Amino acid sequence: MGNFTKQPQRTGTRSVKWDRAKSIYGSNDVLPMWVADMDFKVPAEIENTLLARVNHGIFGYTITDKQVDEAVINWLKKRHGWDVNRKWLTYSPGVITSLHMAIQALTSVGEQILIQTPVYTPFYHAVEKLDRKLVTNSLFLENDQYRIDFDDFEQKLCEGTKAFILCNPHNPGGRVWTKSELKKMVDLCIQYDVLVFSDEIHSDLIYSSAKHVPIASLSEDASKQTVTLMSPTKTFNLAGLQTSFIVTSDHKKKEKIQRQFGKQGIHFLNTMAIYALEAAYKDGEAWLEELLQVLEENRRYVIDAFKETDQIHAIPPEGTYLIWLDCRNMGKDQAELRKWMKEKAKVGLNDGVSFGVEGEGFMRMNIGCPRETVVEGVGRILAALE
Repeated sequence: MGNFTKQPQRTGTRSVKWDRAKSIYGSNDVLPMWVADMDFKVPAEIENTLLARVNHGIFGYTITDKQVDEAVINWLKKRHGWDVNRKWLTYSPGVITSLHMAIQALTSVGEQILIQTPVYTPFYHAVEKLDRKLVTNSLFLENDQYRIDFDDFEQKLCEGTKAFILCNPHNPGGRVWTKSELKKMVDLCIQYDVLVFSDEIHSDLIYSSAKHVPIASLSEDASKQTVTLMSPTKTFNLAGLQTSFIVTSDHKKKEKIQRQFGKQGIHFLNTMAIYALEAAYKDGEAWLEELLQVLEENRRYVIDAFKETDQIHAIPPEGTYLIWLDCRNMGKDQAELRKWMKEKAKVGLNDGVSFGVEGEGFMRMNIGCPRETVVEGVGRILAALE
């Protein structure tokens, strides 16, 4: 089905992950395992669909029609047990674009927006660049899993918070929030009339130990309180095509979001994005099942490999192809840790503090790559420790 065994040549393709590695890490011999895209070719079904569209040779304005809607709806029903009406769908170039639009459409300058830290860096940017007030609810590690401090969470909600940005599955920690955790969060948001902007871009990348539950699927009230942001781009390695969608059951909220897109002059997805999205959701499931097995094996390898040392511990993720490495036992401050990784281990990872102050002493590793790359990256780190 898919080719998951050999590392493809990505340098010279204007790849952020590979062609910017030297400018970021200062050397050509640093192995890039940072930015969240995968080193795997897309499913043949997507590739063939795009080639056929290219061969047509005309690239005028393109619509998202009923067939595209149905591909999304059927996917959400089959993979997540979520019944979605096509009237709830809005298409967008990306999840972060959607988040910016939702914040601008549904909150006002100066209003408080809550995030759970450490968390995906663009959440900070979305709040601060749009002149909203950032409020944080720090997650805490317990038995190798991030947990929610619900007392602090509720306190922050009742102090005037307007919206809460949920990351599920969590990036960088890899938690897939349980149904009971999600219900407790959304019930509190309903109680204090706090909007939920739920980033579920990694929702298809779930390991066998967990199950993804869209927070909006929990109840009709939860659905009305929530704006869900989803995309096939992480699942099928399509980030460069810029395609995503928003699910909003409250038609007034949806209309406000769509008006905000219009204010920014965003009216269409690009042609290739539409065809890739439809092909992914119609014909990509068998490839995804194979990918999940590859990621599960990579995950197991990394966790087991770092058991050889007491200086670095891999937090086992329940979802995503990202692993959060706890390097606090190395006894280095963050600047020393960054320098050590790029100059001694020669592996390019994401800096833990870019996800918040709670990331001090951590680094994020991308395992969405062939086994040989994972083995090489982990091996470099272990060899440098010795």
